[in-house]
Amino acid sequence: MRDIFEDVFKNQPLDPTEVTRRAMRPQLRRRFYERVEIEAVDDAFRIVLDGRPVRTPARHALAAPTRALAQALAAEWEAQRDVVDPARMPLTRLANTIIDGVLEAPGAVAAEVERYLACDLVFYRASAPAGLVARQGAAWDPVLAWARDALGARFVLAEGIVFVTQPPQALAAAGAAIPRAPWPLGAVHSMTTLTGSALIALAVAAGALSVDAAWAAAHVDEDWNMDFWGRDEPALERRAFRFAEMQAAATVLQAT
Repeated sequence: MRDIFEDVFKNQPLDPTEVTRRAMRPQLRRRFYERVEIEAVDDAFRIVLDGRPVRTPARHALAAPTRALAQALAAEWEAQRDVVDPARMPLTRLANTIIDGVLEAPGAVAAEVERYLACDLVFYRASAPAGLVARQGAAWDPVLAWARDALGARFVLAEGIVFVTQPPQALAAAGAAIPRAPWPLGAVHSMTTLTGSALIALAVAAGALSVDAAWAAAHVDEDWNMDFWGRDEPALERRAFRFAEMQAAATVLQAT
């Protein structure tokens, strides 16, 4: 089982775009287990296949801090039928990333989220056309209003893509809202990289923004272009794959 599991999940990329690219040509293993169970060990709940604990690519136990999250992970493994398809296991991939990476270096992960705050998606607005300007405002202004009212963070907006320096006080106030516990932190980091916005991710974590609204806000420009030029089916397929990653991160936030 060790060799099979490592073949399934080894070298799984952290970048969602790279995950999507590799998922287009997977080499899938047949399902190699009959039973999926949860085993309470110390203060964690680990996933067990036919009585044997599952290991992450770095050989740590695949274990969740709450039973609810372990049940979600177990359901993902149970849902694999003839083959084990990592492309259909976003929660397991995220759990692997948190266990193998975030648990050992939470400070570095939080620092990366902070770097997104300095150049957040919602700061940079189009100057035209008017329809796009209106859409950006409708999707992004509530996020900024939440940051101002809930976090005390007042940010500066800019037109175009020229970098604008944000007030240190705003960055500090928003940075203080980044979770420090590894599992919520890993979920926020995933949402941040998926949306390009740490503020959107933090608003979801705080319950101020739904996952669907956050996803729509992250794709305002892309949707505008598709309304103008027509649907891009490959792009929409990639987006659907990435949305599963977003939902997995939301599951972690809700269950921890």
